[in-house]
Amino acid sequence: MSALPLVALVGNPNAGKSALFNALTGARQKTGNYPGVTVERHSGRISLDDGRPAELVDLPGTY
Repeated sequence: MSALPLVALVGNPNAGKSALFNALTGARQKTGNYPGVTVERHSGRISLDDGRPAELVDLPGTY
């Protein structure tokens, strides 16, 4: 069995990665208007355009 495709949200702190993660996965991960809210990796499942499932990963911001 093959592994799920992996999609990672990577970017600067306070860029909206967690808000996008919540919108795509239906999660209710904490967000804030200041850097450093996400301090560890979070993952969820999404459906790709062709209906296949994929793992979506929200990572802490990087500079």
